[in-house]
Amino acid sequence: MPENHAGSKLNGPVTAAPFQAIPCKERFPRSRLFSSLPATPRHRAKNGRSQLDFLRTASPQVFLCGRTKERACGCLPPKKLSRFQHTTPFAMNDTQRFTLFRKGLLRWFAENRRPLPWRADYTPYRTWIAEVMMQQTQMDRGVQYFLRWMERFPDVAAVAAAPEEDLLKAWEGLGYYRRARNIQAAARVIMERHGGIFPTSYADILALPGVGPYTAGAIASTAYNEEVPCVDGNVERVLSRVFDIDTPVKEEPAKGRIRELAQALIPKGEARNFNQGLMELGALVCRKKPECERCPLAGLCESRHLGIQNERPVPGKKAAVTQLEVVCGVLLHEGKVFIQRRNEKDVWGGLWEFPGGCVEPGETPEQAVTREWMEEVGFKVAIVRPLDVIRHNYTTYRITLRCYQLRLEGGPKGCPVPDVLAEATACQWIAPQDIGAFPLPAPHRKLADNCSLFDNPASGE
Repeated sequence: MPENHAGSKLNGPVTAAPFQAIPCKERFPRSRLFSSLPATPRHRAKNGRSQLDFLRTASPQVFLCGRTKERACGCLPPKKLSRFQHTTPFAMNDTQRFTLFRKGLLRWFAENRRPLPWRADYTPYRTWIAEVMMQQTQMDRGVQYFLRWMERFPDVAAVAAAPEEDLLKAWEGLGYYRRARNIQAAARVIMERHGGIFPTSYADILALPGVGPYTAGAIASTAYNEEVPCVDGNVERVLSRVFDIDTPVKEEPAKGRIRELAQALIPKGEARNFNQGLMELGALVCRKKPECERCPLAGLCESRHLGIQNERPVPGKKAAVTQLEVVCGVLLHEGKVFIQRRNEKDVWGGLWEFPGGCVEPGETPEQAVTREWMEEVGFKVAIVRPLDVIRHNYTTYRITLRCYQLRLEGGPKGCPVPDVLAEATACQWIAPQDIGAFPLPAPHRKLADNCSLFDNPASGE
């Protein structure tokens, strides 16, 4: 009668001991790590095959959380496999690997954290404003905007009570002006429904106007140390590389997997430092071109082990870019410049501008600017001279703005008031040097900053 591996007589078929495990391919979608591990002679098993030889030829279902079916059945010597697990992070189970990840990241963050102004006290209001601002600008520039904002609006009550135009002026240059309006809407909700006290739970923060999962997670974990993830582009980059996630990170299933990892990795009581450290690592080290030699997680990184770190994260489909030819006119009359305030629901809603619009097919920019002034304001104008050509890029738009100085035909006395504003809610005649007091779209601000007309109005007469 045959014997089992322990030498006892068998009375029935051989069955492996039961165990609970998650297949590697479910933990890391379509990972190629275990098909490329090199053989290591010093981990040679008694039967002449190295354990790495076995892992290289095994299917993903066979490699289970650092254990194999042979190991579960007693085929491989425990001592040998233990040494292998100790020296190869990729053979560890999730608990072991996650522990190394947490310790390495927290140690690195403690030594490399930047002295940013909102890290001085971690109040929810300051954290909120910083997170919204940093979503759309580079750090050095964002710090200056943050400091100016805090000087003008030191707390939630100040934001709630401020005129919208003051908020837009403080936000000018950051773009996405709807975010500034959402900040004020949320501030008013906090004042009305929460007695002026910032909400303390993730769910309540998420319910505020304009606050999404990332911002809510950042505020809850940073200000209150709540164990919730906050996944931004930096976090996507780090996790997709360390765990070799090979599908587009903005789409399922990768999107959900990254969020699961970001949640599972948070160490108890360390959400604030862990989440900030993960974002900091992505911003400073695991960038678009990764600096792996400086990374505290390099030894755990699957994509680096495979030499494909530059291929992670996998991008999605690029959005089509639209080229726009646009014109605007600066009307100077009796030492004053005409500006109008855009409709709230339009692009650049609520900002002031020099009237203009898109160049239609078959017309020249010069024809377009005079037509737009007649359609929008009802003024018959003539071109005095070209002023500038401004190029400005948005996410899916490339704008070329041709700017002209205009005069009123007929030379009327006084500054006329339009009978109708077709594309605006208000208008003013202002002294050119006062243009700095009004929030303008970025291309129009570039024009005002670059054009001598606004420093020396006489140069345009």
